[in-house]
Amino acid sequence: MAKKLFIKTYGCQMNVYDSARMADVLAPLGYAKTETPDDADMVIINTCHIREKAAEKVFSELGQWRLRKQEARQAGGEVTIAVAGCVAQAEGEEIIARAPFVDLVVGPQAYHRLPELLAQAERSRAKKTGRGRGILDTEFPVESKFDHLPEQVATPPGPVGFLAIQEGCDKFCTFCVVPYTRGAEYSRPAAAVIAEAERLIAAGAREIALLGQNVNAWHGEGPDGATWSLGRLLRELNERHPDLRWRYTTSHPREMDDDLIAAHGELPGLMPFLHLPVQSGSDSILRAMNRGHRAEDYLRIVEKLRAARPDIALSSDFITGFPGESDRDFEATLQLVRDVGFASAYSFKYSARPGTPGSLMPNQVSDAVSSERLYALQALLQEQATAFNKASLGRELEVLFDRPGKHAGQLLGRSPYMQSVVVNEPGLEIGDRALVTVTGASANSLSGEIAGQREAA
Repeated sequence: MAKKLFIKTYGCQMNVYDSARMADVLAPLGYAKTETPDDADMVIINTCHIREKAAEKVFSELGQWRLRKQEARQAGGEVTIAVAGCVAQAEGEEIIARAPFVDLVVGPQAYHRLPELLAQAERSRAKKTGRGRGILDTEFPVESKFDHLPEQVATPPGPVGFLAIQEGCDKFCTFCVVPYTRGAEYSRPAAAVIAEAERLIAAGAREIALLGQNVNAWHGEGPDGATWSLGRLLRELNERHPDLRWRYTTSHPREMDDDLIAAHGELPGLMPFLHLPVQSGSDSILRAMNRGHRAEDYLRIVEKLRAARPDIALSSDFITGFPGESDRDFEATLQLVRDVGFASAYSFKYSARPGTPGSLMPNQVSDAVSSERLYALQALLQEQATAFNKASLGRELEVLFDRPGKHAGQLLGRSPYMQSVVVNEPGLEIGDRALVTVTGASANSLSGEIAGQREAA
């Protein structure tokens, strides 16, 4: 009888990808994914360390799963609980110590070993009558995990597939834990990326997002033996499947080379949307963050992108209240936002991550000041997002529908510019692509009507 696997995913699209691959790894053991945790035989919490108090939120959730495990045992069953992802990597020993009922703690570089680790956990339970110490694996293996992941796609990706081509970070921004939880930058070979893309397409993907912590730092070995850039890879993928929609995220300004910028103007399948985090508009704060670029450099990249693709929509990340940030520094951030004009953005108050240089810096900004600046920044960003969406009123946009809406007969999709689009059309199905006339707009979404014949999934 098939066993049921429930995975709860937090954080970035890389975690979404990792969760899908964990399901692939466990499928040969008879585990099938379920969307409801109530009757799951195994639960994986795939964690993210970016948000504030991430570890404490994990422990809070684990308390709920402890009750579920106890109920299963009282009924003569067993629920295996695993913690994966970046909190597992950073806080593995602490999780084992504080939550001894957790069976497995596995870091982002070790989940390909889940079958072996699961067998160890089951042997431990058998020997200790359910009270064995949880199995911990947060090592950084010499060989890439991608070399050991199964080729098959156990769970169809749906209309949008995620494909990790790069992992890790060598940038060491002073606020960030990624270099410590994901390791050094690694680029998968182009042939492996192309092969996985073909499998996703065969399984039903109509849009593929290439993923990486610094995805535009990808420099993989090409089939010709040369080192390819991301621009070269995108050209190959677009040539093979010109009817597919392609995206990539998340990028670093230091890696936006001219070839990649040119690809935005040359490849019709590369969507006109780019998430390019800047974090601050102040050069002194950018230096303190160890970002390796100035505000002027960022603005020059934006100018080049818009010259290559005039309609490109830009998104970014911002941090307010970084140690040492003055009113003048914050005003520089607001000015950069005004100069660029963003379609969307993510913004957060700075929160110290243990083990990062930023947590030890002097002149920490008070929470009250950080919050005040965040509210002002978000008001400006929302104003820009609303203006960007309202500029779409009356336009015809091609939308790929990828999920159901809140109401019967309603579907949600994404425009080329990553806008969420709501349509009420009884004959529409998930996976369809259709031209939509935009009739309504807000800061967060568009609504519209089908303008012409749809392209069925």
